[in-house]
Amino acid sequence: MKLVIFDCDGTLVDSQHLIVAAMNQAFRWNGLVELPRVEVLSIVGLSLSFAIETLLPNQPKSVIDGVSDGYREAYGRLRRDPTHHEPLYPGILELIEALSMNDEVVLGVATGKSIRGVDALFERMNLTHHFHTIQTADTHPSKPDPSMILKAMSDAGTQPEATVMIGDTSFDIEMARQAGVLPIGVSWGYHSYRVLEEAGAAHIVDDATELQARIASHFSHHNPALLPFTTTKSQP
Repeated sequence: MKLVIFDCDGTLVDSQHLIVAAMNQAFRWNGLVELPRVEVLSIVGLSLSFAIETLLPNQPKSVIDGVSDGYREAYGRLRRDPTHHEPLYPGILELIEALSMNDEVVLGVATGKSIRGVDALFERMNLTHHFHTIQTADTHPSKPDPSMILKAMSDAGTQPEATVMIGDTSFDIEMARQAGVLPIGVSWGYHSYRVLEEAGAAHIVDDATELQARIASHFSHHNPALLPFTTTKSQP
């Protein structure tokens, strides 16, 4: 089997507006000055408490906890607001469906989101059935610790050479490198091309079509029949 692991925010879905709005609200509730949008987006992918600590390095734990709690509450409220939306990036649904149709490929997620957040998002978009393993911040150290990838590989029964990690931040790329799997960066997310390159991305792609080609090219070294991911699942 081959395992394709995706980050969520900034890779599968564009959640930047929701994240920034929730963080701003959490800061206001705790009497803090809002941070620039680019600074908030720079920590997307990290586990929440670690992300808040990164944004507020000189604040005591009580403030970190207050902002974390405020963010969770604000995010939950805003997620239910129809004016806030987390759309899939162009071509991502088609890519997920194409990969899912292949007998030798399983899909996974490794994200700084909570399992509650992933479940709500995937249920709304009818994506849950496509993913064999979903690893979240609830049960793992923050990225770039490789724990999520290692557990995903264990669930799927794959080895590092048969696994790829796809993400939009340096944290995803560094996590993949620590786990010994191929790191593929996407340019449409929250870290720049330069940051992904410096983190050690093996490839950086600009759209879902190019991403599919990179995945297929990597796995074709193991099984040429995997090109170009058009095989349908075997019927029972």
